[in-house]
Amino acid sequence: MIKYSDPDDAVARANASPYGLGGSVWSSDVDRAYALAEKMDAGTIWVNKHAELDPSIPFGGSGLSGIGTELGDEGLAEFTQLKIINMAR
Repeated sequence: MIKYSDPDDAVARANASPYGLGGSVWSSDVDRAYALAEKMDAGTIWVNKHAELDPSIPFGGSGLSGIGTELGDEGLAEFTQLKIINMAR
């Protein structure tokens, strides 16, 4: 948890971590919180909540927290194999 007075400093400190599974931003100003969330390097950023997982919403990390996604259509795609047949006519 980082209490901050300078939003850019808080984002820089959060992004300095090599990990990026998830994070959250808490604020009474939802638009400001969303703007900060867009700047954060993590797979999932929650605004005014934390660690809520929904099977229809993809969940994944960034950095050393992993590659790939679970849940949602994107997570299901991780378990599929495309088959391409490219044929001359």
